[in-house]
Amino acid sequence: MLGNYLIGLREGLEASLVVSILVAYLVSSGRRHLLPRLWLGVALVIAVCVAITVGLGLQARQLTFQTQELVGGTLSIVAAAFVTWMVFWMAGAARGMGAKLRADVDAADGSAWGLVLVAVLSVGREGLETTLILWTNTQQATGGAGQPTSVPIIGALLGIATAVVIGYALYRGAITINLTRFFTWTGALLVIVAAGVLAYGFHDLQEAGLLPGLNAIAFDVSHVISLGSWYGTLLKGVFNFSPRTTWLEAGVWLAYVVPVLALFLLKVRRPSSSGTPAPAGV
Repeated sequence: MLGNYLIGLREGLEASLVVSILVAYLVSSGRRHLLPRLWLGVALVIAVCVAITVGLGLQARQLTFQTQELVGGTLSIVAAAFVTWMVFWMAGAARGMGAKLRADVDAADGSAWGLVLVAVLSVGREGLETTLILWTNTQQATGGAGQPTSVPIIGALLGIATAVVIGYALYRGAITINLTRFFTWTGALLVIVAAGVLAYGFHDLQEAGLLPGLNAIAFDVSHVISLGSWYGTLLKGVFNFSPRTTWLEAGVWLAYVVPVLALFLLKVRRPSSSGTPAPAGV
């Protein structure tokens, strides 16, 4: 649940910052009449994400166990790729995000649907990433073929709700946070989360019979760490930890987390070494 809360918080805060910047710019430039178009774009994104989630859930119920594992494993790999791209994109684009969004608003001012499109494209990325990651985590929480659990969704909704409150407080000037530091810490944690998602995706492909080595176990600590315990649930929810891990899962986890985390830390350290002050808020 904590891992999904973190995903909801980070993705939700990115979306909240985007909306806050757009709203603040429209209000400050005397274009309040364009706000309904902005909210229409946000509403369209939410509707599309809900439709995709429902569609994936309904489709999964009609699949065989092997096909579910194949689809779940593939989407897990795609979700890990999305998280990786999102973490690195935010590390490099956060500083110029406000200026780019304001330029997009100015360019779309003369078009009836231009601002709607700006909102959809700006917020939609976070929405689609969150939808895919949460659906994947929900499948993993039930072992693919089990009944869906609401725990990942609840954790993500709590994270999104927290992000909305923080975004509104930032917009109103009630609080100020160091966004660079926030995205650095959450980015590093999300790299570890993505490593667990990726490793479990390969496990699903082993379950589907697409990859070998399902019985080649690297370690088995299920007699010590039970997924039914609070600490087992915490490890599973945050890091996708599996007490019974195959050699392929362990190898994929290490092959991903070591270079990706190192590259991410190098990327976020470069701006601070150049003497450019980190932004404190929006």
